[in-house]
Amino acid sequence: MNKELRDRLCCRLTFGTAGLRSAMGAGFCYINDLTVIQSTQGMYKYLERCFSDFRQRGFVVGYDTRGQVTSSCSSKRLAKLTAAVLLAKGVPVYLFSKYVPTPFVPYAVQQLKAAAGVMITASHNRKEDNGYKVYWENGAQITSPHDKEILKCIEECVEPWNGSWNENLVDTSPLTRDPLEEISKSYMEDLKKICYHRELNTKTNLKFIHTSFHGVGHDYVQLAFKAFGFKPPIPVPEQKDPDPDFSTVKCPNPEEGESVLELSLRLAEKESARVVVATDPDADRLAVAELQENGRWKVFTGNELAALFGWWMFRSWKANHSKEADVKNIYMLATTVSSKILKAIALREGFHFEETLPGFKWIGSRVKDLLNSGKEVLFAFEESIGFMCGTSVLDKDGVSAAVVIAEMASYLEIKNLTLAQKLTEIYEMYGYHISKTSYFLCYEPPTIKRVFEKLRNFDSPTSYPKSCGTYGVLHVRDVTTGYDSSQLNKKSSLLLLLDRPVLLTGEYWSYTLIIQNISTDLDKTFLEEQLQKVIEALIENFLEPSKNGLIWRSV
Repeated sequence: MNKELRDRLCCRLTFGTAGLRSAMGAGFCYINDLTVIQSTQGMYKYLERCFSDFRQRGFVVGYDTRGQVTSSCSSKRLAKLTAAVLLAKGVPVYLFSKYVPTPFVPYAVQQLKAAAGVMITASHNRKEDNGYKVYWENGAQITSPHDKEILKCIEECVEPWNGSWNENLVDTSPLTRDPLEEISKSYMEDLKKICYHRELNTKTNLKFIHTSFHGVGHDYVQLAFKAFGFKPPIPVPEQKDPDPDFSTVKCPNPEEGESVLELSLRLAEKESARVVVATDPDADRLAVAELQENGRWKVFTGNELAALFGWWMFRSWKANHSKEADVKNIYMLATTVSSKILKAIALREGFHFEETLPGFKWIGSRVKDLLNSGKEVLFAFEESIGFMCGTSVLDKDGVSAAVVIAEMASYLEIKNLTLAQKLTEIYEMYGYHISKTSYFLCYEPPTIKRVFEKLRNFDSPTSYPKSCGTYGVLHVRDVTTGYDSSQLNKKSSLLLLLDRPVLLTGEYWSYTLIIQNISTDLDKTFLEEQLQKVIEALIENFLEPSKNGLIWRSV
């Protein structure tokens, strides 16, 4: 089985958009006891170099509920081993005594003034996977050069140290601290900063259904609704409790839409609830569905929800500030592959909009820089249903997003508006922004490389496409090489030389197509038809799935 041995042993885990992530199993490119110990030893070595007071500040460790019976590999066990490596070296560790949402780790890093933190999670990935998500002292996910330097340090100390295997250290070391109660209480208090209609929330007749997709979200979403004055959302009983097998869904990703929300929607119909909120297994992302007047359910895209959140957060800011308040001090952000609806709102309302590279790590770091320079950030998002309301957590947060959307729906209810109707109003005011996001599966990295190389040498060497079917190409931006034809110097403002094409994440080729800043006079159905034609042209001319063996997304 030479090929499998090579695949398992001849490459190492590397940092992607969300840390180290892979299937649980044996081998250096998989998540297992050894690779987590090695990663943590590298983290220790790098943090000791960066912080002279590392042993005073400590390190935060959280985990979700994933596990694999066959290998006895679980997030909890990996979290204990992570803690053991640091405890054995005399570093205080804030290890949560119970599974927590991913946002609790970056929140705790800031609250406790820790040097860094790790969350053991694979978020919404398939049940076989797990991950190692690293947060820096600023409460944001690590960016370059930290990721590359940590990988160097991992390579320098791959043999486990004495004590690194001793997971029992978490129970015996005086340096172990449990931050669960303090952080949970503090988080819920901070959440109230973005609650603007508590009295209305206590009286609303709206019912909300919540599914936590067999993950960590149930307890914390219940507490968040209580903090906002709501009655508890009605949980989906089959999906309320943690289950590493994700027994009721083929794919634990709420972004997949109605097919994976079926239990939630049927319960909502039974309970006469109009709004469903779904947090992914580690509760950092949020999906929302709403019952329409025609009896059908609308599952909002990430870009559609961002339009609603952006409108709501700015409206709430205006309502709570005087007319003299400086709107030019306000910022909203989005990743470059997301809708530019926030840019349209910002241009009309006078605040600032910025875009970042894909991945919330770039948003978190940029938000921290803005806060440090005295700016106020109201909202940030990425199209894959990741939302940051306020700045208590410098990462996407499904718990806060769930309760904010509930408050928004309750407010709109007294205006005789649904979320979908408000979305239409936003488009009519700022221009229609419609988009489609999907992906292909591809298990051969050389194939991905070949597709990209063709795009970079389309008609001749070092030339990008000038057309796509019957459509002309106005501008090309290639973040991997730093090229941007729309700039005078042809250099991308998002210049960062990445190790691989920015659209490649694991085994997925993902794409987002957006039609935006369209005149409100145009019919939305016509726009959607045009978008579908553009998608078909892109797939046929650029991706060529049959020729390249790309597998269509399936749930």
